[in-house]
Amino acid sequence: MSVLEKVRPHQEPAVREPRVTDEHGRRIRVWELVLRYALLLAVLALTVGPFLWQLSTSLKGPTEDIFSSPPKFLPGRPTLHNYERVSRTIPVWDYALNSLKVASASVVTNCVGSALAGYALARLRYRGRGVATLVFVLAMLVPVEGIIIAQFTTMRELGLNNTLIGVVLPGSIGAMNVLLMRNAFRNLPYEIEEAAYVDGADVWQRFWRIALPSVKGTLAVVAIFAFMGAWDDFLWPLIVLSDPDKFTLTIGLNYLHGTFANDERLVAAGTVIAVAPLIALFACLQRYFFRGVGEGAVKG
Repeated sequence: MSVLEKVRPHQEPAVREPRVTDEHGRRIRVWELVLRYALLLAVLALTVGPFLWQLSTSLKGPTEDIFSSPPKFLPGRPTLHNYERVSRTIPVWDYALNSLKVASASVVTNCVGSALAGYALARLRYRGRGVATLVFVLAMLVPVEGIIIAQFTTMRELGLNNTLIGVVLPGSIGAMNVLLMRNAFRNLPYEIEEAAYVDGADVWQRFWRIALPSVKGTLAVVAIFAFMGAWDDFLWPLIVLSDPDKFTLTIGLNYLHGTFANDERLVAAGTVIAVAPLIALFACLQRYFFRGVGEGAVKG
């Protein structure tokens, strides 16, 4: 052993603390990380908490106290009896079928109409294109309550009152969906379509084979928004429909509040039945949804 090795004390190699960085590679302090997770948990509790409480209430039996203090979140003996009572009280599956028809038609009309209108606003050259875009922006600023009487009068003149077509028609193409598709198409490179134009592709071929497959994520966003809007809509179906056989699910579940206002278990079971299809749809399309939010984000 050399003299230097005898004199110098043995030093352990320094242990580097693990670093937490953001997407730009900048270091995040511990208190910042704790604050972020605390805010995320708070938002999660505010958004998901009510649904979980309704789910728990719908699974509680008639002997369990749902108003106990402190509240008991997990049911003691989970049961599906409340869901059976809902189906016996109202024709919930018939109402759900009507809502499914309305929501499916709204998805088809919004996806087709918004894609065509968005492509025309983003790619085609014609006079008044800027004015047409401004009209769609202004349409978003008009509240539904301000035009609902005019919509009802129009449906009455067309003879579509008390029909599911009358429920679908006013929301068949949403202004927000058109702008989402417009911005998605604008983000596509022009060189791709120019190459197809040189190869002899016409407008429809460029739209169907090149532009549309490139914005599948935004189409998924439009489909989710259209389905949720049609499925959850309450005011317009309540106004335009009068035949109980044509009621949608949101109107049919209103009978649970009127007749069984004190039975919170029954109301909770109906709420879960109404929300379950939305959760299933989002679970199936979430991969395209998050990609499409970036594709069709409204930019200045």
